[in-house]
Formats: sequence, structure tokens, C-alpha cells
Amino acid sequence: MSQTLPAPAERVLAAATARGLKIAIVETRASARSAEEAAAAVGAQVGQIVKSLVFRGASSGTAHLLLVSGANRVDEAGMEALVGEALERPDAAFVRAATGFAIGGIPPFGHASPLPVFMDEDLFAHATVWAAAGTPTHVFETVPLQLRSATGARVGRVKPA
Repeated sequence: MSQTLPAPAERVLAAATARGLKIAIVETRASARSAEEAAAAVGAQVGQIVKSLVFRGASSGTAHLLLVSGANRVDEAGMEALVGEALERPDAAFVRAATGFAIGGIPPFGHASPLPVFMDEDLFAHATVWAAAGTPTHVFETVPLQLRSATGARVGRVKPA
């Protein structure tokens, strides 16, 4: 861990602390922008990587955050039942406005405004998982149940059946 964290990582650390979650933010030597890169950087399985994906509600325009196992792809059509509306992929400007973070470093909490959060049930197959900490090179490890509690996430299936 570096001595001084960049401002986005400091926001994530402060948000974790405010939620009672103790984390240690680690700076990777290489980019952890993709699940595969992140897994290689921390020596974890791809399934242990938490992809923080932002979608826009097709009817409401609301940003929805999905915390997805790095091994899974989101079944966008199937998510309608869990989320309550169809989802569409937004552009990078929408994601930054909703979260305050750039794609590739979106954390599970510490966003510009509160977001409804949905968590992939497959993350619970792992003792610990790794999530982005505000930049493409900063990550933290946590227990899935603690992550769910810290985000207030609803848990469900995100991949196709």
C-alpha cells in the first residue's frame, strides 16, 4: 500500500470506515481495469473479483449498480425481475455523473449519490473478494457478507440460467 492514496481511493476508504467496514487499499503494479487483470494483480481467481457495473433503468433513467463476479456476464434481460425495470448500458459520462468515478475504478460504495445496489449471489462462493477502490490500480479485499452489509445490496442471480 502506498503512503498516500489518491483522492478517489481516500473517498472509498472514508466511505468504508463510515459503514463500519475495515479495509486495506492496495495499489497494484499493473492496471486492474478488467476482472482478469485484477485477478492476476492480486493473485486471486477471476470469480473473486467484484465487477462494479452501472446500468441505467430504461424507464426511470435511474443508475443501478450491479456487483458481479468477475467470472460472470450479466443477463440484462433477466435482471428486469430483480431490478424492477429493463436495463440499458449507459455511456461513460452517465457512469461518472452517477458515481463520481471513472469506469475501471468504480467501487461498491462512496458514490456521488446513493445508488440501488444488486449483488451477484455467486460472490458468496468465495471466502473473500476483491473490489475496485476508486482507480484502475487500487483495490481492496473483503468478505462477501460484509460487502453486502456495507452496500445494502439485494442479492440475486445475475448470469443467464
